[in-house]
Amino acid sequence: MNIYSDLSHSALKYLKDTEVNINNLLIMTGDFNIRDRFWDPSFPHHSSISDDLFIIADLFNLELSTPTNPVPTRYSDMAGESNSVIDLMFLCNGLSKLNSHIIHPNWQLISDHTPLTITIPIAEEFIQFSKLMIPKKSEEEEKFIKVVISIFKSLNTLSITNCKSLEQIVNSLASGLEKAWFSNAKNVNITKHSKKWWNDDCNQSLSKYRELRTLEDWKSFKHIVKSTKRMFFNTKIQEITNKSRGPWELMNWVNK
Repeated sequence: MNIYSDLSHSALKYLKDTEVNINNLLIMTGDFNIRDRFWDPSFPHHSSISDDLFIIADLFNLELSTPTNPVPTRYSDMAGESNSVIDLMFLCNGLSKLNSHIIHPNWQLISDHTPLTITIPIAEEFIQFSKLMIPKKSEEEEKFIKVVISIFKSLNTLSITNCKSLEQIVNSLASGLEKAWFSNAKNVNITKHSKKWWNDDCNQSLSKYRELRTLEDWKSFKHIVKSTKRMFFNTKIQEITNKSRGPWELMNWVNK
């Protein structure tokens, strides 16, 4: 959150008197127009408005950051007026990787204020590009269900006499189900265009259009997509209604 608080401290008064609902705030920085000996060694006094600033920071679970190079952040070109520290940075409390910032006097150019910077580490993120799935109402689904039924029918629960025999049957069941899944599942690429309602009819219709590029095939493709989506969402809405789920879940499906 970037803040400019004028000499009347309007922004701080607003934040103190107004219930601002901001969650998970990492950084609060800006020109606070407050001179205080707490962060400016060249200034011998304490400002009461600083107490309000710390109260606001505490409400956001922030603490004052100490710069790695404690130098002025505002350089005055007026005779008799000293340089000062009025640009501050507050960081999320308890984050060891966010504990200090840098002041850059050589970056100020024509401004009388110097920029403040901090490096925010970004954790590596695993992005899944594909997934295994069994298409609904497909031959693979029929085969998978038949195998699963067969596995459960063949279970001999009469041989369960102790924990060891129970564990053996459970492991055998898990192994059989896993084998049935990998034997029938397809590897499907995940893209921004992936839709749960998309089926084989849509694939075939799109392939036909791409092959000949006729207006009739394009109209046919659009018609199939529209009817497929309508059928899919009507089914989902009916399922949610029958299960007496809340209105938010229903709206979630309708808006997809």
